[in-house]
Amino acid sequence: MTAPQIATLLILLVILVALVSERFRADVVTLTGAGALCLFGIARIEDVQSGFANPAIVALASLFVLVEGLHITGAIGLLFSLSGKMVDKFGRRAIPLIIGAAGVLSPFVNNTPLVVLGTSVLQETARRRGWSVKPLLIPLSYTVILVGTCTLIGSSTNLLVDQMMRQAGLAGFGMFEMSGVGLTMLAVGVPYLAFVAPRSLHGTPDDASRHIVAAEHLRFRPIRALITAVILAAVVGGAVGGVPIAIAAFVGATLLIALRIVTPEQAYGAVKPQLLVMVAAMLVVGSAIERTGLAALASQWLSQKTSTLGPRGSLALIYTATLILTEMMSHAGAVVLLTPIAIGVAQNLGVDPRPFGIAVMMAASASFVTPLGYQTNTFVYYAGSYRYMDFIKVGLPLTFLTACAALVSIPWFFPF
Repeated sequence: MTAPQIATLLILLVILVALVSERFRADVVTLTGAGALCLFGIARIEDVQSGFANPAIVALASLFVLVEGLHITGAIGLLFSLSGKMVDKFGRRAIPLIIGAAGVLSPFVNNTPLVVLGTSVLQETARRRGWSVKPLLIPLSYTVILVGTCTLIGSSTNLLVDQMMRQAGLAGFGMFEMSGVGLTMLAVGVPYLAFVAPRSLHGTPDDASRHIVAAEHLRFRPIRALITAVILAAVVGGAVGGVPIAIAAFVGATLLIALRIVTPEQAYGAVKPQLLVMVAAMLVVGSAIERTGLAALASQWLSQKTSTLGPRGSLALIYTATLILTEMMSHAGAVVLLTPIAIGVAQNLGVDPRPFGIAVMMAASASFVTPLGYQTNTFVYYAGSYRYMDFIKVGLPLTFLTACAALVSIPWFFPF
Protein backbone atom coordinates (compact mmCIF):
# COMPACT_ATOMS: atom_id res chain seq x y z
CA MET A 1 0.00 0.00 0.00
CA THR A 2 1.16 3.52 -0.75
CA ALA A 3 1.52 6.26 1.87
CA PRO A 4 -1.65 8.10 0.70
CA GLN A 5 -3.60 4.83 0.86
CA ILE A 6 -2.40 4.12 4.39
CA ALA A 7 -3.17 7.68 5.50
CA THR A 8 -6.65 7.57 3.98
CA LEU A 9 -7.39 4.23 5.61
CA LEU A 10 -6.22 5.50 9.02
CA ILE A 11 -8.31 8.67 8.73
CA LEU A 12 -11.34 6.59 7.75
CA LEU A 13 -10.84 4.33 10.77
CA VAL A 14 -10.51 7.35 13.08
CA ILE A 15 -13.75 8.78 11.68
CA LEU A 16 -15.60 5.51 12.25
CA VAL A 17 -14.22 5.11 15.79
CA ALA A 18 -15.14 8.69 16.67
CA LEU A 19 -18.66 8.26 15.32
CA VAL A 20 -19.17 4.99 17.19
CA SER A 21 -17.89 6.54 20.44
CA GLU A 22 -20.67 9.19 20.30
CA ARG A 23 -18.38 11.63 22.14
CA PHE A 24 -18.29 14.15 19.30
CA ARG A 25 -20.82 15.68 16.95
CA ALA A 26 -21.12 13.69 13.74
CA ASP A 27 -20.85 16.72 11.46
CA VAL A 28 -17.70 17.90 13.26
CA VAL A 29 -16.13 14.42 13.05
CA THR A 30 -16.74 13.99 9.32
CA LEU A 31 -15.74 17.57 8.53
CA THR A 32 -12.50 17.15 10.50
CA GLY A 33 -11.76 13.94 8.61
CA ALA A 34 -12.29 15.67 5.28
CA GLY A 35 -10.08 18.54 6.43
CA ALA A 36 -7.31 16.13 7.42
CA LEU A 37 -7.41 14.56 3.97
CA CYS A 38 -7.04 18.02 2.44
CA LEU A 39 -4.19 18.88 4.83
CA PHE A 40 -2.22 15.82 3.70
CA GLY A 41 -2.87 16.62 0.07
CA ILE A 42 -4.96 13.49 -0.46
CA ALA A 43 -8.27 15.25 -1.10
CA ARG A 44 -8.19 18.09 -3.59
CA ILE A 45 -10.23 21.24 -3.92
CA GLU A 46 -12.18 19.53 -6.70
CA ASP A 47 -13.22 16.82 -4.23
CA VAL A 48 -14.43 19.42 -1.74
CA GLN A 49 -16.30 21.32 -4.43
CA SER A 50 -17.96 18.17 -5.77
CA GLY A 51 -18.79 17.01 -2.24
CA PHE A 52 -20.53 20.20 -1.17
CA ALA A 53 -22.12 20.71 -4.58
CA ASN A 54 -23.19 17.10 -4.88
CA PRO A 55 -26.75 16.53 -6.16
CA ALA A 56 -27.60 14.73 -2.90
CA ILE A 57 -26.94 17.97 -0.96
CA VAL A 58 -29.09 20.01 -3.33
CA ALA A 59 -31.85 17.39 -3.21
CA LEU A 60 -31.93 17.20 0.60
CA ALA A 61 -31.91 20.99 1.08
CA SER A 62 -34.67 21.42 -1.51
CA LEU A 63 -36.80 18.67 0.02
CA PHE A 64 -36.58 20.39 3.41
CA VAL A 65 -38.06 23.51 1.79
CA LEU A 66 -40.82 21.48 0.11
CA VAL A 67 -41.78 19.88 3.43
CA GLU A 68 -41.74 23.33 5.06
CA GLY A 69 -44.21 24.41 2.38
CA LEU A 70 -46.54 21.56 3.33
CA HIS A 71 -46.28 22.62 6.95
CA ILE A 72 -46.87 26.34 6.37
CA THR A 73 -49.99 25.70 4.28
CA GLY A 74 -51.41 23.34 6.89
CA ALA A 75 -51.18 20.25 4.69
CA ILE A 76 -49.00 18.36 7.13
CA GLY A 77 -51.52 19.22 9.81
CA LEU A 78 -54.03 17.07 7.94
CA LEU A 79 -51.57 14.17 7.96
CA PHE A 80 -51.05 14.71 11.67
CA SER A 81 -54.81 14.68 12.26
CA LEU A 82 -55.25 11.48 10.22
CA SER A 83 -52.41 9.73 12.01
CA GLY A 84 -53.76 10.99 15.32
CA LYS A 85 -57.16 9.44 14.62
CA MET A 86 -55.50 6.17 13.67
CA VAL A 87 -53.47 6.20 16.88
CA ASP A 88 -56.57 7.07 18.94
CA LYS A 89 -58.34 4.07 17.42
CA PHE A 90 -55.55 1.50 17.28
CA GLY A 91 -52.93 2.76 19.75
CA ARG A 92 -49.38 1.64 18.98
CA ARG A 93 -50.75 -0.78 16.42
CA ALA A 94 -51.29 2.24 14.15
CA ILE A 95 -47.54 2.85 13.86
CA PRO A 96 -46.93 -0.07 11.43
CA LEU A 97 -49.84 1.26 9.36
CA ILE A 98 -48.23 4.72 9.15
CA ILE A 99 -44.85 3.24 8.26
CA GLY A 100 -46.51 0.82 5.85
CA ALA A 101 -48.24 3.69 4.04
CA ALA A 102 -44.82 5.15 3.21
CA GLY A 103 -43.58 1.70 2.25
CA VAL A 104 -46.45 1.07 -0.17
CA LEU A 105 -45.47 4.17 -2.16
CA SER A 106 -41.75 3.41 -2.11
CA PRO A 107 -41.64 1.21 -5.26
CA PHE A 108 -42.92 4.14 -7.33
CA VAL A 109 -41.83 7.28 -5.43
CA ASN A 110 -38.33 8.45 -4.56
CA ASN A 111 -37.67 7.27 -1.01
CA THR A 112 -36.13 10.47 0.36
CA PRO A 113 -39.30 12.63 0.30
CA LEU A 114 -41.27 9.69 1.69
CA VAL A 115 -38.93 9.40 4.68
CA VAL A 116 -38.89 13.18 5.17
CA LEU A 117 -42.70 13.31 5.30
CA GLY A 118 -43.00 10.11 7.33
CA THR A 119 -40.50 11.42 9.86
CA SER A 120 -42.52 14.59 10.36
CA VAL A 121 -45.71 12.62 10.98
CA LEU A 122 -44.08 10.10 13.34
CA GLN A 123 -42.28 12.81 15.33
CA GLU A 124 -45.48 14.72 15.95
CA THR A 125 -47.43 11.55 16.73
CA ALA A 126 -44.81 10.48 19.26
CA ARG A 127 -44.72 13.95 20.83
CA ARG A 128 -48.48 14.11 21.27
CA ARG A 129 -48.72 10.64 22.77
CA GLY A 130 -45.65 10.97 24.96
CA TRP A 131 -43.88 8.10 23.18
CA SER A 132 -40.22 7.77 22.38
CA VAL A 133 -39.48 8.43 18.71
CA LYS A 134 -36.45 6.10 18.80
CA PRO A 135 -38.31 2.87 17.88
CA LEU A 136 -40.01 4.57 14.93
CA LEU A 137 -37.63 6.37 12.59
CA ILE A 138 -34.98 3.73 11.87
CA PRO A 139 -37.70 1.15 11.01
CA LEU A 140 -39.28 3.78 8.74
CA SER A 141 -36.06 4.29 6.77
CA TYR A 142 -35.27 0.58 6.57
CA THR A 143 -38.81 -0.31 5.45
CA VAL A 144 -38.82 2.28 2.69
CA ILE A 145 -35.39 1.09 1.50
CA LEU A 146 -36.46 -2.56 1.44
CA VAL A 147 -39.71 -1.94 -0.42
CA GLY A 148 -37.86 0.26 -2.89
CA THR A 149 -35.77 -2.71 -4.02
CA CYS A 150 -38.84 -4.31 -5.58
CA THR A 151 -39.03 -2.19 -8.75
CA LEU A 152 -36.57 -0.68 -11.18
CA ILE A 153 -37.56 2.90 -10.27
CA GLY A 154 -37.92 2.24 -6.53
CA SER A 155 -34.28 3.08 -5.89
CA SER A 156 -31.64 5.13 -7.70
CA THR A 157 -29.33 2.17 -7.06
CA ASN A 158 -31.49 -0.09 -9.23
CA LEU A 159 -31.51 2.42 -12.07
CA LEU A 160 -27.74 2.90 -11.86
CA VAL A 161 -27.00 -0.85 -12.07
CA ASP A 162 -29.43 -1.16 -14.98
CA GLN A 163 -27.71 1.71 -16.78
CA MET A 164 -24.24 0.20 -16.28
CA MET A 165 -25.40 -3.23 -17.47
CA ARG A 166 -26.73 -1.65 -20.66
CA GLN A 167 -23.51 0.32 -21.16
CA ALA A 168 -21.63 -2.99 -20.99
CA GLY A 169 -23.72 -4.26 -23.89
CA LEU A 170 -25.91 -6.52 -21.74
CA ALA A 171 -29.68 -6.69 -21.40
CA GLY A 172 -31.15 -4.35 -18.83
CA PHE A 173 -33.86 -5.15 -16.30
CA GLY A 174 -37.62 -4.81 -16.58
CA MET A 175 -39.72 -2.74 -14.19
CA PHE A 176 -40.66 -5.68 -11.95
CA GLU A 177 -37.93 -8.16 -12.86
CA MET A 178 -36.20 -7.82 -9.49
CA SER A 179 -39.47 -7.98 -7.53
CA GLY A 180 -39.08 -11.66 -6.60
CA VAL A 181 -35.74 -11.04 -4.89
CA GLY A 182 -36.92 -7.80 -3.31
CA LEU A 183 -40.08 -9.39 -1.94
CA THR A 184 -38.06 -12.28 -0.50
CA MET A 185 -35.83 -9.80 1.35
CA LEU A 186 -38.94 -7.93 2.43
CA ALA A 187 -40.52 -11.14 3.76
CA VAL A 188 -37.69 -11.67 6.24
CA GLY A 189 -37.08 -7.98 6.94
CA VAL A 190 -40.57 -6.74 7.78
CA PRO A 191 -41.26 -9.12 10.71
CA TYR A 192 -37.89 -8.18 12.17
CA LEU A 193 -38.59 -4.45 11.76
CA ALA A 194 -42.12 -4.79 13.16
CA PHE A 195 -41.43 -6.90 16.23
CA VAL A 196 -37.70 -7.01 17.04
CA ALA A 197 -36.16 -3.69 16.01
CA PRO A 198 -38.50 -1.46 18.08
CA ARG A 199 -37.70 -3.49 21.20
CA SER A 200 -33.98 -3.05 20.58
CA LEU A 201 -34.42 0.70 20.25
CA HIS A 202 -36.67 1.12 23.30
CA GLY A 203 -33.64 0.71 25.53
CA THR A 204 -31.66 3.58 24.04
CA PRO A 205 -31.51 7.02 25.70
CA ASP A 206 -34.09 9.35 24.17
CA ASP A 207 -32.12 12.50 23.36
CA ALA A 208 -34.99 14.85 22.18
CA SER A 209 -35.56 14.37 18.42
CA ARG A 210 -34.81 17.20 16.04
CA HIS A 211 -38.16 18.12 14.53
CA ILE A 212 -38.21 18.48 10.77
CA VAL A 213 -41.08 20.96 10.97
CA ALA A 214 -42.41 22.97 13.84
CA ALA A 215 -44.76 21.12 16.16
CA GLU A 216 -47.59 23.65 16.05
CA HIS A 217 -50.22 23.33 13.36
CA LEU A 218 -50.96 26.31 11.16
CA ARG A 219 -54.31 27.21 9.67
CA PHE A 220 -55.14 25.07 6.67
CA ARG A 221 -55.04 27.11 3.46
CA PRO A 222 -56.62 24.94 0.75
CA ILE A 223 -55.41 26.81 -2.36
CA ARG A 224 -51.81 27.18 -1.13
CA ALA A 225 -51.81 23.59 0.12
CA LEU A 226 -53.08 22.37 -3.25
CA ILE A 227 -50.39 24.30 -5.12
CA THR A 228 -47.70 22.90 -2.81
CA ALA A 229 -49.05 19.36 -3.19
CA VAL A 230 -49.13 19.72 -6.99
CA ILE A 231 -45.54 20.97 -7.00
CA LEU A 232 -44.43 18.09 -4.78
CA ALA A 233 -46.28 15.61 -7.00
CA ALA A 234 -44.57 17.13 -10.04
CA VAL A 235 -41.19 16.75 -8.31
CA VAL A 236 -41.89 13.08 -7.62
CA GLY A 237 -43.31 12.53 -11.10
CA GLY A 238 -40.29 14.16 -12.68
CA ALA A 239 -37.96 11.93 -10.69
CA VAL A 240 -39.91 8.85 -11.78
CA GLY A 241 -39.77 10.07 -15.36
CA GLY A 242 -36.01 10.36 -15.35
CA VAL A 243 -35.38 13.92 -14.19
CA PRO A 244 -32.63 13.93 -11.52
CA ILE A 245 -34.23 14.31 -8.11
CA ALA A 246 -31.86 17.19 -7.29
CA ILE A 247 -33.07 19.22 -10.29
CA ALA A 248 -36.72 18.36 -9.74
CA ALA A 249 -36.61 19.21 -6.03
CA PHE A 250 -34.60 22.39 -6.58
CA VAL A 251 -37.07 23.68 -9.18
CA GLY A 252 -39.97 22.78 -6.88
CA ALA A 253 -38.44 24.58 -3.89
CA THR A 254 -37.68 27.64 -6.03
CA LEU A 255 -41.27 27.72 -7.26
CA LEU A 256 -42.57 27.73 -3.69
CA ILE A 257 -40.40 30.74 -2.90
CA ALA A 258 -41.26 32.54 -6.16
CA LEU A 259 -44.99 32.02 -5.50
CA ARG A 260 -44.50 33.37 -1.95
CA ILE A 261 -45.84 30.21 -0.35
CA VAL A 262 -42.54 29.95 1.53
CA THR A 263 -40.60 33.09 2.37
CA PRO A 264 -36.80 33.14 1.92
CA GLU A 265 -36.39 33.33 5.70
CA GLN A 266 -38.60 30.27 6.19
CA ALA A 267 -36.68 28.42 3.47
CA TYR A 268 -33.33 29.16 5.12
CA GLY A 269 -34.73 28.11 8.47
CA ALA A 270 -35.97 24.81 7.04
CA VAL A 271 -32.54 23.72 5.78
CA LYS A 272 -30.59 21.54 8.26
CA PRO A 273 -26.92 22.55 7.89
CA GLN A 274 -25.51 19.90 10.27
CA LEU A 275 -26.96 17.10 8.18
CA LEU A 276 -25.85 18.61 4.88
CA VAL A 277 -22.30 19.19 6.15
CA MET A 278 -22.03 15.60 7.38
CA VAL A 279 -23.17 14.18 4.03
CA ALA A 280 -20.87 16.49 2.05
CA ALA A 281 -17.84 15.69 4.22
CA MET A 282 -18.36 11.94 3.81
CA LEU A 283 -18.56 12.42 0.05
CA VAL A 284 -15.11 14.04 0.23
CA VAL A 285 -13.85 11.01 2.15
CA GLY A 286 -15.40 8.70 -0.44
CA SER A 287 -13.65 10.61 -3.23
CA ALA A 288 -10.33 10.16 -1.43
CA ILE A 289 -10.91 6.40 -1.20
CA GLU A 290 -11.32 6.31 -4.96
CA ARG A 291 -8.54 8.81 -5.77
CA THR A 292 -5.87 7.00 -3.75
CA GLY A 293 -6.68 3.69 -5.39
CA LEU A 294 -7.94 2.07 -2.17
CA ALA A 295 -11.18 1.14 -3.91
CA ALA A 296 -9.31 -0.23 -6.93
CA LEU A 297 -7.03 -2.23 -4.62
CA ALA A 298 -10.08 -3.82 -3.01
CA SER A 299 -11.50 -4.54 -6.44
CA GLN A 300 -8.29 -6.22 -7.61
CA TRP A 301 -8.24 -8.42 -4.52
CA LEU A 302 -11.88 -9.30 -5.11
CA SER A 303 -11.25 -10.35 -8.71
CA GLN A 304 -8.40 -12.61 -7.63
CA LYS A 305 -10.46 -14.31 -4.91
CA THR A 306 -13.43 -15.09 -7.13
CA SER A 307 -11.23 -17.02 -9.57
CA THR A 308 -11.08 -19.91 -7.08
CA LEU A 309 -14.77 -19.90 -6.19
CA GLY A 310 -17.78 -21.26 -8.02
CA PRO A 311 -20.75 -19.11 -9.11
CA ARG A 312 -22.50 -19.20 -5.73
CA GLY A 313 -19.35 -18.43 -3.75
CA SER A 314 -18.45 -15.60 -6.13
CA LEU A 315 -21.99 -14.23 -5.86
CA ALA A 316 -21.72 -14.20 -2.06
CA LEU A 317 -18.34 -12.45 -2.21
CA ILE A 318 -19.62 -9.78 -4.62
CA TYR A 319 -22.67 -9.21 -2.40
CA THR A 320 -20.53 -8.91 0.76
CA ALA A 321 -18.02 -6.58 -0.90
CA THR A 322 -20.84 -4.33 -2.07
CA LEU A 323 -22.28 -4.18 1.45
CA ILE A 324 -18.92 -3.16 2.90
CA LEU A 325 -18.06 -0.57 0.25
CA THR A 326 -21.54 0.95 0.45
CA GLU A 327 -21.02 1.71 4.14
CA MET A 328 -17.58 3.22 3.43
CA MET A 329 -18.35 5.26 0.31
CA SER A 330 -22.01 5.51 -0.68
CA HIS A 331 -24.42 3.23 -2.48
CA ALA A 332 -23.80 5.02 -5.79
CA GLY A 333 -20.02 4.84 -5.43
CA ALA A 334 -20.13 1.14 -4.60
CA VAL A 335 -22.35 0.44 -7.61
CA VAL A 336 -20.09 2.34 -10.01
CA LEU A 337 -17.05 0.48 -8.71
CA LEU A 338 -18.39 -3.05 -8.39
CA THR A 339 -20.85 -3.49 -11.26
CA PRO A 340 -18.09 -3.80 -13.89
CA ILE A 341 -16.21 -6.20 -11.61
CA ALA A 342 -19.35 -8.29 -11.08
CA ILE A 343 -19.87 -8.49 -14.84
CA GLY A 344 -16.24 -9.48 -15.38
CA VAL A 345 -16.38 -12.16 -12.68
CA ALA A 346 -19.48 -13.69 -14.28
CA GLN A 347 -17.89 -13.67 -17.70
CA ASN A 348 -14.72 -15.29 -16.36
CA LEU A 349 -16.85 -18.01 -14.81
CA GLY A 350 -18.78 -18.45 -18.05
CA VAL A 351 -22.17 -17.71 -16.46
CA ASP A 352 -24.93 -15.14 -16.94
CA PRO A 353 -23.89 -11.71 -15.50
CA ARG A 354 -27.48 -10.77 -14.58
CA PRO A 355 -27.58 -12.50 -11.17
CA PHE A 356 -24.33 -10.72 -10.29
CA GLY A 357 -25.81 -7.38 -11.34
CA ILE A 358 -28.83 -8.08 -9.14
CA ALA A 359 -26.47 -8.93 -6.24
CA VAL A 360 -24.80 -5.50 -6.52
CA MET A 361 -28.20 -3.85 -6.86
CA MET A 362 -29.66 -5.42 -3.73
CA ALA A 363 -26.55 -5.19 -1.55
CA ALA A 364 -26.03 -1.50 -2.36
CA SER A 365 -29.62 -0.78 -1.29
CA ALA A 366 -29.48 -3.00 1.82
CA SER A 367 -27.32 -0.48 3.66
CA PHE A 368 -28.37 -0.86 7.29
CA VAL A 369 -25.25 -1.03 9.49
CA THR A 370 -24.32 2.67 9.57
CA PRO A 371 -26.19 5.92 8.97
CA LEU A 372 -23.78 6.94 6.20
CA GLY A 373 -24.37 4.46 3.37
CA TYR A 374 -27.85 5.62 2.35
CA GLN A 375 -29.30 9.13 2.45
CA THR A 376 -32.51 8.20 4.28
CA ASN A 377 -30.48 6.58 7.06
CA THR A 378 -28.41 9.74 7.39
CA PHE A 379 -31.59 11.79 7.53
CA VAL A 380 -33.24 9.85 10.36
CA TYR A 381 -29.90 9.65 12.21
CA TYR A 382 -30.03 13.41 12.48
CA ALA A 383 -33.79 13.75 12.96
CA GLY A 384 -34.04 11.13 15.70
CA SER A 385 -30.82 12.12 17.51
CA TYR A 386 -29.75 8.48 17.35
CA ARG A 387 -26.43 7.08 18.46
CA TYR A 388 -24.18 5.52 15.85
CA MET A 389 -24.42 2.22 17.73
CA ASP A 390 -28.21 2.20 17.30
CA PHE A 391 -27.73 1.53 13.60
CA ILE A 392 -25.17 -1.20 14.26
CA LYS A 393 -27.38 -2.88 16.85
CA VAL A 394 -30.48 -2.89 14.65
CA GLY A 395 -28.81 -3.01 11.26
CA LEU A 396 -26.46 -5.97 11.65
CA PRO A 397 -29.19 -8.60 12.20
CA LEU A 398 -31.27 -7.09 9.39
CA THR A 399 -28.25 -7.12 7.08
CA PHE A 400 -27.64 -10.79 7.86
CA LEU A 401 -31.29 -11.74 7.32
CA THR A 402 -31.67 -9.88 4.03
CA ALA A 403 -28.28 -11.12 2.76
CA CYS A 404 -29.30 -14.73 3.37
CA ALA A 405 -32.64 -14.13 1.65
CA ALA A 406 -30.96 -12.46 -1.33
CA LEU A 407 -28.26 -15.08 -1.79
CA VAL A 408 -30.87 -17.86 -1.74
CA SER A 409 -33.40 -16.13 -3.99
CA ILE A 410 -31.11 -14.54 -6.61
CA PRO A 411 -30.04 -17.89 -8.18
CA TRP A 412 -33.67 -19.02 -8.01
CA PHE A 413 -35.04 -16.04 -9.96
CA PHE A 414 -31.89 -15.48 -12.04
CA PRO A 415 -30.29 -18.85 -12.76
CA PHE A 416 -26.58 -18.92 -13.60
